[in-house]
Amino acid sequence: MIVQLSGELIEKKPPFLVLDVSGVGYQVEAPMPVFDGLPALGTRIKLLIHPVIREDAHLLFGFLRDAERSLFAELLKISGVGPRLALGILSGISASDFALMVESGDAKSLTRLPGIGQKTAERLVLEMRTRLDGLGLSGDSGSSMSASKPDASTEARAGLIALGYSSSEAMKMVRKAAENADAEGVSAETIIRQALKQRMQR
Repeated sequence: MIVQLSGELIEKKPPFLVLDVSGVGYQVEAPMPVFDGLPALGTRIKLLIHPVIREDAHLLFGFLRDAERSLFAELLKISGVGPRLALGILSGISASDFALMVESGDAKSLTRLPGIGQKTAERLVLEMRTRLDGLGLSGDSGSSMSASKPDASTEARAGLIALGYSSSEAMKMVRKAAENADAEGVSAETIIRQALKQRMQR
């Protein structure tokens, strides 16, 4: 079973990329956050791989972090969720934001993702709650922000939810506040204060 590939990046056309590993080209499908973090063609990279073996095809799905690969694998265990839908989820939202929606029971926000209806969203919330433990999603980057920023953003979202805002409202508020905050050393408290200040100015 292929679980990791290291080689030269020779093609990237979302959702596909191709790695040259010792003269063998491997086509890998990946969510959009992976493409956001890819270097230039000709650069050597390492991808964590989740293979999906079918009678008519051997598919490879690639990720930069084990948390995303683990979440992808858990999503495939949910009835009605196949590789394409799981890939769409991870392309439309970061793993930590997905975890936050599930933990807060925000099925409505999940329905905004492509291919997810109300029943599927409710099933995801119900069944994924017990599967999130141990996936290490609290430090998910999902963007080009510094390593400390996602942790603070996640804490800020949780704080705004505790203040009565919905998960989707909290995400929008935090995203806008984080854009106006310093990327280095920003705290959850700073983001919350900025988010509330901007909310009051609307």
